[in-house]
Amino acid sequence: MPITHIKTKSAPSAIGSYSQAVRFENIIYLSGQIPIIPETNQILAKDFKEQVRQVFSNLQQVALAGNSRLENCLKLTIFLTDMGNFSTVNEVMREIFSEPFPARAVVEVSTLPKGVEVEIDAIIAVTK
Repeated sequence: MPITHIKTKSAPSAIGSYSQAVRFENIIYLSGQIPIIPETNQILAKDFKEQVRQVFSNLQQVALAGNSRLENCLKLTIFLTDMGNFSTVNEVMREIFSEPFPARAVVEVSTLPKGVEVEIDAIIAVTK
């Protein structure tokens, strides 16, 4: 099966030399998304919880473009510039996912693209 590159205008375009997502067989590897509003290409300036919701919305749009959805998520990697926001991420994840939750890692980093506070990437299954 060939590798398929996924691209959608419903999520922010790549800001570097990478694809929004790549599909191989029944797995989609989604590149990191940050809280950019796709329609305006501007960073969401609301509170942190709204930023996390925007990131998950962006991930969902890329998943849909790959004929899947966020509920098929196998693993997330969450990058935070402040681990103090860990509980807020958990709260938003409970809004979006139901048990059993996807596997995940949360990593504190010194900086993220465009000075945002959160970036999330994902591995998602394509189910029939």
